[in-house]
Amino acid sequence: MIPFIISATKIIFLLGFLIFIHEFGHFSVAKLCNVTVNEFAIGFGPTIWTKQGKETKYALRLIPLGGFVSMEGEEKKSDKEGSFSKASIPKRIAIVLAGASVNILFAIVVYFILVATSGQFQGIGESVKNAFLMTKEFIGSVIESLKLLVIGQVGVDQMMGPVGISEIVSKTNGIKEFIYMLSAISMSLGVTNLLPIPALDGGKIVLLIIEAIRKKPLDEKTEINVQLIGFSFLIALSIYVTFNDITRIF
Repeated sequence: MIPFIISATKIIFLLGFLIFIHEFGHFSVAKLCNVTVNEFAIGFGPTIWTKQGKETKYALRLIPLGGFVSMEGEEKKSDKEGSFSKASIPKRIAIVLAGASVNILFAIVVYFILVATSGQFQGIGESVKNAFLMTKEFIGSVIESLKLLVIGQVGVDQMMGPVGISEIVSKTNGIKEFIYMLSAISMSLGVTNLLPIPALDGGKIVLLIIEAIRKKPLDEKTEINVQLIGFSFLIALSIYVTFNDITRIF
């Protein structure tokens, strides 16, 4: 029973923390850009805790597999002051880009610290040099994996979802191994989120770039349909990947 509780705690903390820093990236840049944030939520499903701030409602939901920052004028265009839809395109791109950027930056810093303090190298200068080199390799390996997936040299059946990630996290030994896994998953989450797929941050950025080129936004109905197609694709992919995770484990 105790090993199960420890594993569950590690999984919940890892997912919850990475989701939190991702959404906090969106939230903090939105605030800097004077965009109104109506809700900052971690998790999906029924609300288990909520607190109303001066402007924003903060919520913790039951299923810790995601989160969201709901901004005024994000889903439906709004003429209210502080509306996301009224912000300039550079500001909107900065807000959308912030979540993945925080995940990537966190992964780089943590991995660098782990390598620099691992004791594998002599003196401080050499440790820092090797930490830079190994961090560069770490970033490159994540990007290369995604590249192989996109060009078809790696099959979708080799992808790993929350179930597979949870299985690996539950088997980590010691704090260093757990933190390394935290940084690796944070990097993957950040880079994956920047893929130009509708419903992901990368897809939203593509739509904003199209708006900048056209000098006017896409028709609202068209944009909603594009986002729905992207969301449906992600749901179908998640189900497929989760099924594969389960069959691999059992």
